[in-house]
Amino acid sequence: MEKELPFTGILSNKPEESPDFFNWNRVKIRYCDGASFSGDGGNEAAQLIFRGQRIWLAAMEELMSKGMQKASQALLSGCSAGGLAAIIHCDEFRDLFPKTTKVKCLSDAGLFLDAIDVSGGRTLRNLFEGVVTLQGVQKTLPKSCINNKDPTSCFFPQNLIANVKTPLFLLNAAYDAWQLQASLAPRSADPHGSWDDCKSNHARCNSSQIQFLQDFRNQMLSAVSDFSRSSQNGLFLNSCFAHCQSERQDTWFAADSPLVKNKGIAESVGDWYFDRIQVKAIDCAYPCDNTCHNLVFK
Repeated sequence: MEKELPFTGILSNKPEESPDFFNWNRVKIRYCDGASFSGDGGNEAAQLIFRGQRIWLAAMEELMSKGMQKASQALLSGCSAGGLAAIIHCDEFRDLFPKTTKVKCLSDAGLFLDAIDVSGGRTLRNLFEGVVTLQGVQKTLPKSCINNKDPTSCFFPQNLIANVKTPLFLLNAAYDAWQLQASLAPRSADPHGSWDDCKSNHARCNSSQIQFLQDFRNQMLSAVSDFSRSSQNGLFLNSCFAHCQSERQDTWFAADSPLVKNKGIAESVGDWYFDRIQVKAIDCAYPCDNTCHNLVFK
């Protein structure tokens, strides 16, 4: 855990780096519980105790006491595991404030899909099942989902977003770089490494690999189709090989930031948060977007 972290992108305090949010009080909540602040269980024999949900509540209590309760507007955002946390805790966060407070949530790169990997298995579902079971997550997940589905399914955002009552913005790369590496083509599903080149640089993917990734994008579009029909929700799905775009300055707000229909991420999130205009930005499929900041791994 670094002693200091740069506050960039949406967390920046400079108007030229984050024009809509630079003068807000900005807080980053440290994350180390391994279940998006939702665990409340463990394995006592192995001396493993998980308290993510209580850590979340303690952090909120402290922030409220330090003045957050007086906020006229609030935004809960997070990236990756924090993006999932922003979805899981969105309505809970909303309920901390009076009805007169404007409260919304932003999930950046948190749209982890319950997808089939390149070997036909379910790598991410198996990983999530282990987390949910070990950490007793089912106790803290929304009842609206738990009453209809198994607990592991209710840790996947595609089964949660329909039940979030608070306005929510989903920002995600359609070819999420982390999901490509860890969910779709991990070593366990690709023991011979036939995806290694494609995983490290999308330009090296062959045509059947690109087709597999287009199918993944289609699953993502299908997962958000009902969600996007609600006027209070926002969406920015760009056809990039990226992961986490709100806290990086180059992707959030810079001269060459990624665009969908000529509009960048910072402007899109701002338009949605302040109700300037509805935002439902869905990019055309790869390789049409030349504004991407694609992650390339050595």
